[in-house]
Amino acid sequence: MTSPETLLAALTPLLAAESRAEAAAAGVEAGDLEQAVWLRLLERLRADDAPDRPADWLRRAVRAEARRARRTRHRERPYPGEPVPRAGEEPYAGVPLGSPEGWVLSAERRRTVRAAVTRTPGRCPRLLTAMLDPADPTYREIAGTLGISQGSLGPMRSRCLGCLRRMLAAEVPVPGRRGRVRGTDR
Repeated sequence: MTSPETLLAALTPLLAAESRAEAAAAGVEAGDLEQAVWLRLLERLRADDAPDRPADWLRRAVRAEARRARRTRHRERPYPGEPVPRAGEEPYAGVPLGSPEGWVLSAERRRTVRAAVTRTPGRCPRLLTAMLDPADPTYREIAGTLGISQGSLGPMRSRCLGCLRRMLAAEVPVPGRRGRVRGTDR
């Protein structure tokens, strides 16, 4: 019988390759599959039930874990009425994208942008509101709605977005120390 260290060293590249091959179809990360298979192997070694042909056992174990992950994924359903995160939404620092905290932060961000749009000067609120429309109108449709030429829409949009960017940048606090710093105030 080979030692666990020798077995580990010999099987690591094979397990990594097999896990990468099965992970996408199972909808899990390759590292999660690797970890589950290592755990199963260690449980077998602890019970003095080492596989006779470790490479074959490892391939079967990876596929079994992938099937288990697929079954679990198909059984798990979100709560009714739970919003589905949009593609392309960026996660917040330390907050998973599909979590309730992520949805709250995303909704807060949208409210902040909408509130800033209403405070922009001139015709900017109408233009930016038209551009944020979920129907995703074309430049021609926006120009027709606002009663301006399509050629002036680009420069006007650029000025309005610049104004909105400056407004939002001013609302974000600059990270820094707060309160007294010990040793410097005396």
